[in-house]
Amino acid sequence: MTSYDTELVVVRRELAAEEVVVLTLRHPLGEELPAWEPGAHIDLVLGPGLERQYSLCGDPADRGGWRIAVLREPDGRGGSAQVHRRLRPGATVRARGPRNHFRLEPARRYRFVAGGIGITPILPMLAAAEAAGADWTLLYGGRTRASMAFTGELARYGERVTIAPEDTAGLLDLSSVLDDLPQGALVYCCGPGPLLDAVEDRCPAGVLRVERFRPKGQPAAGDDAFEVVLARSGRTLTVAPDVSVLDAVRSAGAEVLYSCTEGTCGTCETEVLEGEPDHRDSVLTERERALGETMLICVSRCRGRRLVLDL
Repeated sequence: MTSYDTELVVVRRELAAEEVVVLTLRHPLGEELPAWEPGAHIDLVLGPGLERQYSLCGDPADRGGWRIAVLREPDGRGGSAQVHRRLRPGATVRARGPRNHFRLEPARRYRFVAGGIGITPILPMLAAAEAAGADWTLLYGGRTRASMAFTGELARYGERVTIAPEDTAGLLDLSSVLDDLPQGALVYCCGPGPLLDAVEDRCPAGVLRVERFRPKGQPAAGDDAFEVVLARSGRTLTVAPDVSVLDAVRSAGAEVLYSCTEGTCGTCETEVLEGEPDHRDSVLTERERALGETMLICVSRCRGRRLVLDL
């Protein structure tokens, strides 16, 4: 369940790069905000049916405010346009969270790769890795240097950071950081889908952690129908081939949090008590999928005839 759901006020708005605004949100009465760790994101409710997720990119030790960065996407679904047009100092917005499916796991060595606005969840990870004394590097790409946010803040890390705008440096040289990975290194990557796919292709099993803004291609629905048992009420539902588990349980009146409906945000993650999920999300790790203890009910289905959910 979401740990926090309230109205926050915009107290600061800055331009971090071309088409990228950075907002600082605070509680209107000055109350402390929930703690978070690098990799966490919050949901902003920007209008009826318009809820979007943004990574926290400030200092986790600052309980007085949350900082996010938002890229204006002309071909997006309207969320970024609302942020850029409406959220100015003094405006209020409903926020939910934080949630984290991109946690920084302890390691002695890290290799970070970011593309464009994908730098946002990586930024606090760098500070945490630095504070822990880890061996780390960042390879950061974008269309142009002017389009890349936080380059000024990254300058303090010196040669650990490689900034490579595509218009002057070409495509990111992934071989320079991913070939011959040192023993025990973890790779963290966030950015556009093609970048994540390229990094995924180069990384050995078990070392890569990613966060996707768009769903990874998954098999389409249209499988056989199956049953879902809502454990708290004992009610049994039939999920038709063209209906998601989320839609089925909501139609039955079960209360469940959800947001993206694409399997990317993790809001609808639900505990599985019995049965084997057919995972089609872009959030859970391979280990979490193998355990089968939870599933993203907006996109995932059932391997078999029956699931029992903690709903």
